[in-house]
Amino acid sequence: MFTISDLLCIVVMVEEGNNMEKLKLTVFASGTKDGGGSGFEKLVEAMWSGVLDAEIVAVVSNHELGGVHDRAKRLRIPFEYFPKPWTGARYEAIVKKYDAQYVALSGWLKLVKVCKLGFWWSPARFLGFNKGLDPRYTFNIHPALLSQLGGAFGGHGMYGHHAHKAVTQAVHEGKIWKSGFSMHFVTEYFDDGPVFAEIESESLGPLIHADQVGKIVNALEHKWQSRITNMVVHGEISWDGVDPKSLKVPNGYQFLPKPN
Repeated sequence: MFTISDLLCIVVMVEEGNNMEKLKLTVFASGTKDGGGSGFEKLVEAMWSGVLDAEIVAVVSNHELGGVHDRAKRLRIPFEYFPKPWTGARYEAIVKKYDAQYVALSGWLKLVKVCKLGFWWSPARFLGFNKGLDPRYTFNIHPALLSQLGGAFGGHGMYGHHAHKAVTQAVHEGKIWKSGFSMHFVTEYFDDGPVFAEIESESLGPLIHADQVGKIVNALEHKWQSRITNMVVHGEISWDGVDPKSLKVPNGYQFLPKPN
């Protein structure tokens, strides 16, 4: 039977648990001048529902009054306008401003600057060099399968509708029958860094067009992005920021790229 002292201890423990700070996440999402940012909104909804056990402390866009800004205002998430130059120091300053541990790129179309971890404590950082985001805690979602056709659907210029058009062309040529999306940690190159998730679509018909591929992939992203993001921010998926072979995922994890 509990004593009054025992009950008081339980109350204190519950209050302390409720007051624990959640991990903080900053989202970078370009959107457009009049739209975009649906992935960001789904992450916010997942935060509200508890699927994403983290606090989205800010969203960043290179469009001052674009679609992402409008969503942020409606969702009451702090908005940060980030025009060029997109230097490492400015990336780093934004994340520090909001005291975020993790950065999710969700439709961010600019090349991210990340720091070199081997030189993290070098004098160069104090002189303004080697600035940027931490590659261990920065990850991206890409609207195609990066392992497909030897990486044909990744790299510079392969984003959004451009990626879906390339996929559609490959389907019409009979080279592939599926699309999907990828999530990967970020390095200083476009769509580089270890891929820790690829979610495939169902088989696509030979007469499919790019807009249809986009809708299919977008639906998959909205279903899975938050769940996998939650695994990243809680350390279930990680790497050392240097060696892709250091990638760690949970036992039984089924979303790594399939061998070609």
